[in-house]
Parts: sequence; C-alpha cells; structure tokens
Amino acid sequence: MKTIFEKYHGLDIDTSLIQLEKRKKFPVYYCYPVNAKPIGCEGCILYCFIDGYDDMVFAVNPENYGEEGQVYPLARNFEDFLRLVVACGSANPVEQIGNMTREQFENHVKSTWDSCGEEEKAVLEKIKTELDISPMEDPYGYVKEVQQDFDGSKIIYSDAYYETLGIQRDGSPLEEKKEC
Repeated sequence: MKTIFEKYHGLDIDTSLIQLEKRKKFPVYYCYPVNAKPIGCEGCILYCFIDGYDDMVFAVNPENYGEEGQVYPLARNFEDFLRLVVACGSANPVEQIGNMTREQFENHVKSTWDSCGEEEKAVLEKIKTELDISPMEDPYGYVKEVQQDFDGSKIIYSDAYYETLGIQRDGSPLEEKKEC
C-alpha cells in the first residue's frame, strides 16, 4: 500500500505553484542537514524529512536567524504538513509561523489566499480530493505546539555548517588560530 507521500508524488500537479517545488536535484546550503531527505523547496528553503525523526516534516532556511534557528519542524507527519499547506494556500505561510505572531500569520494567510490564482487553487483542490486531505483547523497553534521543546539532537550537520557558524560540533565557539 502506498504512503500518502508516495501518492502525493504520483499526482500530476505543479507543486511549485504552492511553493513546494519538486526537483531532481536540490541546491546545497551549509545548513542543510546531512541526514535530510528532500520533499520540495521554495527558493533556498528546503522542506524535508530528517532521519531519526520518523515522518516529521522540517523546513531548512539558510536566511532564517530567528529563535528556532535554520532547521525547524513544521508537522508531525506528511499528511499533517499537507493539511497545513491546504489550509494556508501554500507552504510559505507554514514555514514562517515560527517568526510570526498569530495576527501576522493570519494576515499573511489572507494575503496568500487573496493572491491565489485559479491554477494554485486547482492544485490545492486536487491534493484535497485525490488524497482525501482536509485543511488543518488551527495551523498556527499546531506548528507552535510541534516546535515547542523540539529536540534537534538527531540532526547531523556538515563540517561547513560548523565552520560557517564558527562553532565546534559540541556547540562551543571555535578558538582563534594563533600563529607562532
């Protein structure tokens, strides 16, 4: 039996219309976890699964310097992630919840739906009907709950991540190299 993720990938839809572009090759940024399995992307933002976290869906945003860092969970599983996307009109508002107040988020969702064209609406409708997905009732509350007290200890980063941020693998600052 196919998983919801496999069924989703089998749909004949342009996922870039909902900021969840499928690609054969994804760009690589220093903060992308080594153990990430890409789902889709929006520019430099990667949506992915990460080994060690079952079906949890994450966003990785190299441009995010908010409290949650550059890698943060969005949904407990792929079905919930799609429910969030269907409720919000695209993946973008879902990804931004961590840096927004509820009011900012609601305004962003309204703006997303106001600019949503017929093609985007058709993609969302196909996801709803073909996968039997209903919109998440409280996207903001759901994502905030998933992100609360999240333990990112199973995320594996590359050497470039630590070098770019100037930290050692144990989290302590890199010591400056002294010349003799």
